[in-house]
Amino acid sequence: MDVTPPLGMLAELTHRCPLHCPYCSNPVELTARDAELSTADWLSVLSQARELGVLQVHMSGGEPLLRRDLPALVAHASGLGCYVNLVTSGLGLTGERLDDLVERGLAHVQLSAQGATRERADPLAGTKAHDRKLAAAALVKAAGLPLSLNVVLHRRNHDQLAGIIELAERMGADRLELANTQYYGWALRNRDALMPTPAQLAAAEPVVRAAVARLRGTMEIVYVVADYHEPYPKPCMYGWGARQLTVAPDGTVLPCPAASAISTLSLSTVRDTPLADIWYHSSSFNAYRGEEWMAEPCRTCDRRELDFGGCRCQAFLLTGDAAATDPVCSRSPERGVVDLILSRPPVPDLVMRR
Repeated sequence: MDVTPPLGMLAELTHRCPLHCPYCSNPVELTARDAELSTADWLSVLSQARELGVLQVHMSGGEPLLRRDLPALVAHASGLGCYVNLVTSGLGLTGERLDDLVERGLAHVQLSAQGATRERADPLAGTKAHDRKLAAAALVKAAGLPLSLNVVLHRRNHDQLAGIIELAERMGADRLELANTQYYGWALRNRDALMPTPAQLAAAEPVVRAAVARLRGTMEIVYVVADYHEPYPKPCMYGWGARQLTVAPDGTVLPCPAASAISTLSLSTVRDTPLADIWYHSSSFNAYRGEEWMAEPCRTCDRRELDFGGCRCQAFLLTGDAAATDPVCSRSPERGVVDLILSRPPVPDLVMRR
């Protein structure tokens, strides 16, 4: 198949984070600080990414504000002509730091929230974070930057959905992403405690629909469905290795943010291979591009250009075969695996991310 240049890059600058969210999709074994790419390494990665065609750089983590070289990285990416987005918990963001980042070319901030109220959100974050997030949102709006709010939904906060939308309005968010938990990393470990009930999902639909209609033209609302409960799987990033790439803190380059979950995949690193070579020629990026890798029922399915066979990482985690039809799909011969998970009783306790 013809491979086109990537549009965006998720630059995971660090796995260090002040939060301990039990739904975190980062790997359970996180990259240590002494294994992170250096400033010089990241400057090279950003230059290579722009030369490759990347236009959007999302600086994330963990918490990117924990990198002292963040201002230099923002300035370099912006100077290359990239649109720079900071994906942050908001903890550690001050007016002085934000002003400096804006002056260096920061164009957008994506802030996370764990719930609608302090009483619900702080235990989920594992620290007193809610009020500091409100303060961070106020700083972003005062700086004149567009603000996105991302909230991961699960059994422990689904009942606050209306309040979460109101919170986004109070923050002045331009975009609200309501994302039902994706089960990788810590989220997979906590799946039986996080899985929403059918009743919660049914109650969410009219709330989201009403908010979309009411706030149209004021705030964009994106609702990411709980795909275990759906008849068809979510599409894989417009297709595996099609538009986006992720660079992990240690320089490992991933076709999608969760691809390290596929233990059978041979992943390349920017420490020894140029980014363009990885994008176009590596075995990991070419493993599930196009349709040649597909087996039945995907190979002849009329939905194969819509969902690309579903999520490769999810297929591997549920079946041990990354080339299998995503078991979420009602047409998958392995759908029973998902039905069994959905039939389990809820687990009361969460394992908090370290």
